[in-house]
Amino acid sequence: MAETLEEKKKRAAKILRRLKKTYPNARIALKYKTPIQLLAAVILSAQSTDKQVDKTTEKLFKKYKMVDDFAGANLKTFTKEVSSVNFYKNKAKFIINSAKKIKDEYNGKLPNDINELVKLPGVARKTANIVQFQVYGKTEGIAVDTHVKRVSRNLKLTNQKDPVKIEQDLMKLYPKKEWGRIEFYFQAYGRTAMPARGKPSISDPLEGLY
Repeated sequence: MAETLEEKKKRAAKILRRLKKTYPNARIALKYKTPIQLLAAVILSAQSTDKQVDKTTEKLFKKYKMVDDFAGANLKTFTKEVSSVNFYKNKAKFIINSAKKIKDEYNGKLPNDINELVKLPGVARKTANIVQFQVYGKTEGIAVDTHVKRVSRNLKLTNQKDPVKIEQDLMKLYPKKEWGRIEFYFQAYGRTAMPARGKPSISDPLEGLY
């Protein structure tokens, strides 16, 4: 018998309670100090591991700290500096062009609106959701990365494959006050108890809930 929305909401709430208990310190893994560095790190993280991005930005962020630093970067030089991550050529262009747009159209400050954030080059809803929550503490959606996509499908919280549709399904299940951190709990769970490859490093804290 198919699960009703109310039943799924109750199960989703139990899942979140257990994840909070198991991963009390779940937070963004990317290292940054300024809003524009966060934006750059999240753009670099697409199809790359957070570990690889942090390794790249450790040196990069000593040179590029503020919007003007990124906006004034030499594309050829910057491309070489981020070449250790996947799809680095496109990402280098996205980051520099985003910084230029922020400087020229938003007075050098990251916009505090998801509809404006997604106008920046290389920024889709996932990136916009992360940046908006981390910089402004504001939530208008749930960031859906590869971990969230895999975990939410495996937990039978959605049967969608498109990140935007997965986001919509999750937003129906969880109260808005939880949206900003759900990604981090699902990421932690996905890395430790439900990895895409290899064996889990911990026993499944959600056993019996899916």
